[in-house]
Amino acid sequence: MDEKHDQTMAMLNDENHPPRTRIDDNQSRLSKCCSSFLGPLRNNLLLTLTIAGVFLGFLLGFLVRTSNPSTETIMILSFPGDILMRMLKMLILPLITSSLITGLAVLDPKSSGKLGLYALTYYFCTTILAAILGIILVQVIRPGERASKVEVKSDIIRGDPAADQITTLDAIFDLFRNMFAENIIQAALEQVKTTREYLNVSNIKTNTSITKVKFNTRYVAGTNYLGLITFCCAFGITIGTMGKRGELMLHFFIILNEIVMKLVKLVMWYSPVGIMFLVAGKILEIEDLLQLARSLGMYALTVLLGLAIHALITLPLIFYAVTRQNPFAFYRGMLQAWLTGIGTGSSAASLPVTFRCLEETLKLDRRVTRFVLPIGATVNMDGTALYEAVAPVFLAQLMGRQLGIGQLIIVSLTATVASVGAASIPSAGLVTMLLVMSAVNIPAKEITIIFAIDWALDRIRTSVNILGDGIGAGVVNHLVRSELGPPDLEETENIDAPIKARTASEISTGRRLRSRDDSNETSKL
Repeated sequence: MDEKHDQTMAMLNDENHPPRTRIDDNQSRLSKCCSSFLGPLRNNLLLTLTIAGVFLGFLLGFLVRTSNPSTETIMILSFPGDILMRMLKMLILPLITSSLITGLAVLDPKSSGKLGLYALTYYFCTTILAAILGIILVQVIRPGERASKVEVKSDIIRGDPAADQITTLDAIFDLFRNMFAENIIQAALEQVKTTREYLNVSNIKTNTSITKVKFNTRYVAGTNYLGLITFCCAFGITIGTMGKRGELMLHFFIILNEIVMKLVKLVMWYSPVGIMFLVAGKILEIEDLLQLARSLGMYALTVLLGLAIHALITLPLIFYAVTRQNPFAFYRGMLQAWLTGIGTGSSAASLPVTFRCLEETLKLDRRVTRFVLPIGATVNMDGTALYEAVAPVFLAQLMGRQLGIGQLIIVSLTATVASVGAASIPSAGLVTMLLVMSAVNIPAKEITIIFAIDWALDRIRTSVNILGDGIGAGVVNHLVRSELGPPDLEETENIDAPIKARTASEISTGRRLRSRDDSNETSKL
């Protein structure tokens, strides 16, 4: 009886007090649930903070607007964002030079030629598709017939005397002039621009006057990325042809690239704060949101619809047709760069983040990204091409003019050329848009109408430019991966090997000499 009683009590104790192993199992399940929820946040902490920075920037901007802030308050609020822009721009020049030179120096000329051919073909096709899409949408929606003219004061274009004299021929010639810079140091600070000066020359004998055109080339502020890219491409290919004699110079640029990427990682932890204040400051600069929505709402809707179609349909279809992979999974890896583009409004300033996303998150071959991305940030402007195709047709509709088929073709081709010449800086598309407007005889002063909405559209089209660069790198990486050999620049390890081997042999030789000297000295003693 006592034994049965003890067994019954033991069973009751087991039911009331579960064993320690059962408690541990419950705790392990709870910890697994927490890790499954917090794990992605912890692994993507920087991305989470960046998304939070964008939303907090919108919230902060609309909250501060209720107090009617002064211009000094707006300047102070925008200051942390200005610091972020300066830090990112500081890294652009060393990043482009080191990445291009190291990317091309480890490639044989045949591989680099194929990389360039694939990349430029992709850039041209997507840019012309974006421009054609913009023209189709603006002709179907016709936002200019639904909008009312607004006068907006702006100083983005500060009295350029030759602004009305921009022609397509001048823009094409300026592209080639900037590609072959006469001073590589000056190319880091200024770029060439052609201006036309019309002179009335009188003939005393015939008592008539003749108008002659005088062409002048002058330098304007802004980094000449085309010139830098051309020089770095030639420099990197030449190092690759020198064999062992060029190893020391290549090793220098490899180390430089690694240092710059470490600096990029440090700057990225400040980017959520900078992006928040950049967005808030831009919202505060808008004078009247309601008037802006009434006057330019359909125009903004047309541009945003075109950008959405290009980013969510055109580019993914191209990526899937070539790689047979999920393009939206690829987009997820580029989310950090996309958000940085929205905050900064500059594809060049976002270039360090784009490198980090493609190389570390999406694991693309560094030889491809180092060649494709710097060139793409300069010449691949899909969003800008679409925007510059929509705006002149919108302004023509606002003026009551109807553009014919021939003029629309001119707009699409000129918008493609102008987007290539657009600098990778905020609101640069407004300046090159004068080229498209002059091609269809629209006065340059009419561009002031769209100044008020440009800041917002500029950030969206910049983010589309960044997505286009990333998709281009993914497409080129898929096309050439079988020809490049082992990924991740394993050739650079072979570059270090001879140096390490020489160093080891020198050390061992020195030890043998020292031991021989020591033995001679002991024998003498």
